[in-house]
Parts: sequence; structure tokens; C-alpha cells
Amino acid sequence: MFEYIRSHQRLMQILLFIVMLPFLLTFRNFSFNDDDKTIAKVGGKSISQVDLDRALTALGPNAATIPDARKIVFDRLVGDAALDAEARHDHAYPSQAEVGTAIVTFNPSLANPKLSKEDRDAMLTSFASSHGLSTAGLEAEVRTSLLKQRYLGTVQSTAFLPAAVTARLSDYVGQQREVQQLLFKSSDYTSQVKVTDAMLKAYYDKNLALFQNPEQAKIEYVVLSEDAIAQQITIADDAAEKYYKDNVAQFTSDAQWRLSHLLISVKQGASAAEKAAAKDKADKLAAEARKNTANFAKLVKENSEDPGSADTGGDLGYFSNKPDKSKEGFEPIVAAMQKMKAGEISDPILTAFGYSVVMVTEVKPAETKPFDAVKQDVVALLKKQQAHSKLADLRDTFDHTVYEQSDSLKPVVDKLADKIKLNIESASVTRKPDPNVAQNAPFNSLKFLNAVFGDDALKNKHNTDAIEVRDGVLISGHVVQYQAASQKPLDEVKAQVTDAVVQSEAKALAQKAAAAKLAALQAKDDGTGFDAAKVVSRKDPAGFEASVWKGLVKADATKLPAFVQIDVPGQGVGIFRINRITPPPSVDPSIKDQLGQLAGTQEAAIYLEALKDKANVKMVRESAINAPVAATPGAPDGSN
Repeated sequence: MFEYIRSHQRLMQILLFIVMLPFLLTFRNFSFNDDDKTIAKVGGKSISQVDLDRALTALGPNAATIPDARKIVFDRLVGDAALDAEARHDHAYPSQAEVGTAIVTFNPSLANPKLSKEDRDAMLTSFASSHGLSTAGLEAEVRTSLLKQRYLGTVQSTAFLPAAVTARLSDYVGQQREVQQLLFKSSDYTSQVKVTDAMLKAYYDKNLALFQNPEQAKIEYVVLSEDAIAQQITIADDAAEKYYKDNVAQFTSDAQWRLSHLLISVKQGASAAEKAAAKDKADKLAAEARKNTANFAKLVKENSEDPGSADTGGDLGYFSNKPDKSKEGFEPIVAAMQKMKAGEISDPILTAFGYSVVMVTEVKPAETKPFDAVKQDVVALLKKQQAHSKLADLRDTFDHTVYEQSDSLKPVVDKLADKIKLNIESASVTRKPDPNVAQNAPFNSLKFLNAVFGDDALKNKHNTDAIEVRDGVLISGHVVQYQAASQKPLDEVKAQVTDAVVQSEAKALAQKAAAAKLAALQAKDDGTGFDAAKVVSRKDPAGFEASVWKGLVKADATKLPAFVQIDVPGQGVGIFRINRITPPPSVDPSIKDQLGQLAGTQEAAIYLEALKDKANVKMVRESAINAPVAATPGAPDGSN
């Protein structure tokens, strides 16, 4: 049961994504700054250009390449502001105590009563930093999460989806099509192509952009980052040991129980008699299991009604006594296991799935790692904490120096030399990130490249601003040499153009031949030459390329056999014969559950739109939503 539901997650994620893209995207929480760069006002709060740019930056160095990214992020910020306004109106705004409690849930070490205020603040700073946030930013993110849970979670949990909709979509997703392919390979037609100079010239002129020397710039750059600072920090052994002793819970693993179970399922809405029968069956199996615990796995395989674990002897993996979302529904089992020993078998335990007879196959007691085993981790953590603090002290100097002494990067290196060693490095770049360079390389960030190829850096030969390409990483660059884009002459690329023309013409011939065959088959069916049949569905492409697969499941198959012509990437053109359509034998239970979640998500989105209307959104500078990403200093910490 459990494994079957999990196996269909990808499919339902796609469905959820299609229907609810704007609502499902999750971004950082940001403050709403009221300044002269205000884009919109929502319920009395302002969303500024800084808020929008920081939110976009938090998505990654190349987020600006995502279609409509700024509009989607802006819509998200409006939704957060509308929730904020509604909560304040209802006097339901999360208190500082509620936020603190939620943070402690994620990091229980913060509740250690032995911690001093300074150590607790340092630990909180480190915890926030590990998530790419300042302390204020972490609190803002948790606060918004609580608001969503309070307002949108309630709507989601009460959604209802008609059974007919579930059945129809289950049929749509589970339908299978038996297909055969007749391939017309482009390579079979290349010998028929007669290339002329006129054809080469026409293709070259039509595709000039394919035959260019790209615009390039040779640059020097300097990076100021937490990682670089951390590498230059030394942590004394006694400081590391003190942190370990004050936070020993952080280095103590929870006790763990490895469990196997035998499930006798109970359907939702089962009668009292049905529940009693299931309980009686489980009691008998528990008694039988206790007679010979070595045969528990065999007993599970023969009797368990959990198809996800029956074949493995009921193995459920390891459980701890701490809350775990991945173990939802197993709470009664978790409560019972803590009183059990290895090899012990429980009485039947009632869960949301039915009655489980549980066997503890292994117990791992809680274990505290010795200081020597975690010393390097502690040192790294303390370095990160100090680096985060030091970066906050240095960033303004870095920012101001590269701007005020903009003819060279050497002044900023010299000015910070007594605090951190910075290096001037070099690279050759184009306007777009290089896919062959690590995408997290600061100089390969689209935001930085936009600044490098901006007028001030390119024409005036000034340093770029200090660009924060991601949390804790700032970079400034200086153009040393620039080369404009240039067109390669036809003679230089003639071989490349010739190959492209041959491939294009050969494919056109294959398409023509395939179209003639399709017309003949539609007039009179003939199975000669087709490959062996394969079965495709919306869950299984049966090895076909994505574009072919989509074409097959979307093709009109009202009348069978049906025929459809589809381009096969890298090969040619295929004629596909659809012989048979088979509906699924029953409604997929995972679709029922996850469509309920989809309905809840959709209703929550509708409710959020209503809150936006209520908050009276006023656009101030709509053009800013479509503007390129600005070079915005400062961390996305939600602290303003």
C-alpha cells in the first residue's frame, strides 16, 4: 500500500505543477521596504524593487532566465503581503514566542537550558546561516510559514473532489496504448540530396546567428565570500571543546528501532463487524508469530496486506521517537515500539491503515559522539559562524571601495588586506552563463554577467557594483579587454553549413515519404514493415523519446487501428500504428489521495487570490516587473 502510493509521486507532481504552478513555487520570505523604489502597495505595505530583486536572486544565479520569473516572484510577494495584512486584521499574527517555538522544533539544541544568551544567539545565527538567511530572515520565513499553515492549511484540509473526477483522471492516466513503429530514417535519404551553392547561401543567410563569433570580454574579478573568510579563520581547540560541551545534544544521535510489520488492512468507513474481524485475524497472527519469531518474515509474505513491504518481510526501516513527516500515520506504532526490545512482537496496533503486528528487529541506543570524532565539524561550524559575522562587517567596505575607486580592483584588495586576503582573478566570459563552467562559479552568474556587459563597465571601464550572486558571495569585476560579436564568413563555415543542409533536406525527403505512406495506410491498413508492438501510457513511455511519447498518448484513436506521423529526434520520421487501447482495471488509489491534495491546493490558491483582492493591491511601477535584474547589494534576510 505505502510503496504503491509513493511510486506514483512523479506523475502527480507533474499534474500539481501544471494546475498550480504560481502557487506551488516556494521562495524566500523578504521584508517589504517602503522607499522611492516602491513597485506596489499591498494592504498598506510596500513591495520595493529591492524586495523583488532579492527574491529573484535567492532562486539561484540564473533565475532571471526562467520565463516570466519576475512576474511569478512578484505574485508570490503580493500573496505573502496579503496574508500578512489579513493576519494583522484578524489579530492572528504569529507572536515572537510562536516563531521561537517553531524554530526550536527544527533545532532542539536551542532549547538547551545550559546555553548562555550569547551562545544561544550564536547557535541561532549559525542555524539561520546554514539556510542562507540572517536571524531576522529566518524568523520572517518561519512567520510566513505559520501564516500559510494557519490560513491556507485550513482551506486545503477541507477540500472535496467528486468521485467522478477521480475516476475520469485515473482512466486518463492509466490508459494503455499498443503501438507499432515504421521508421523512415533521414540517413537513408542523404544520398539523394544534391547540394547547390544557392542552397548553402540561403541556409547561411537564414541562420546567421548560428555562425557567429560570440561577444566576449576578458575580465578581472574579486570575490568576497563566507567560504573564503572561513578558510582564513583559526579556531582554538579549547573554543571548539567548549562549544561541544555546551551543545552536546547536537552531537547525540536519537535512539532508533528497526521495525517490520504484518498489516491486516481496514478500509475507511468499515463497519464495526469488519474491524472486529480484522482485529481477530491480527490477534491470531500475532500469537502465531510469537511461537517462532524466526518465521516472522515468512508469515508476513503469506499474510500481510501491505504490498509495499510484504515482499521484504515487512521491513519498514528505522524509526526514532522524534516527529518525522515521512512516518506520518505510524504514530501509534512509534509509541508502542519504545516499550519493546529487539526480537519482541507486539499486540495488533491500530493505525490509519489497519491493524499492524510489529516486530522490533534491531534497537540502536542513543549515542553521543566523542569530541575527537566531531572536532572537525565543530571547527567548521564555528568558522562559518565567525565568517558570517565578519562578512557583515566587511561587505560595506567592499561595496563602497569598488564603487568609489572604480578604475581598478586593486584598491579593494589593498584596503581589506589586514582583515582578509583577496585575490584578483581573471576569466573570459560572454553575456550568457557558460554551461561548461560550474554554475555556482560567481563569475558565471547571469546577474554578474549583466553587470559586466552593462554600459558603465563596458564603455566607461569602471568596476561593476558589488554583486551578491547568492547568499554570502559577493563579486565585483573589471573589463580588461572586449571583443564584439562578429559574423563568420560562409567560406569558413561551409562544411558545417553543408552538413546542416544535407540533414535538413534528407529529413524533408523522409517526411515526404512518410506522408505518402500515411495516406496509403489510412486508405487501406497494412501491417507490413512495422516493428514489434510496444505498450505506452501516460506513466510509461516504453523507451520512446519524450516528443514521440507525447504524440502517441495525445493522438486521436477514436477509430482503430489509428495512424499518426511523428518526427523521431535524431533519427527521422515515424509512422505509428495504434492497435489497441486498454483502460485501467480500477481507480488508482494514489490518484484519489493526491487529487484531494490538488483540490485543496487549488482552493487555497483561490482563497489567496481573494485575500489579494481584499488587500487592495495598488501598482506603483508596473514596468519594474518586466525589468532586467538589478544589481542589488545586501542579503535577502528579511530584516528591514
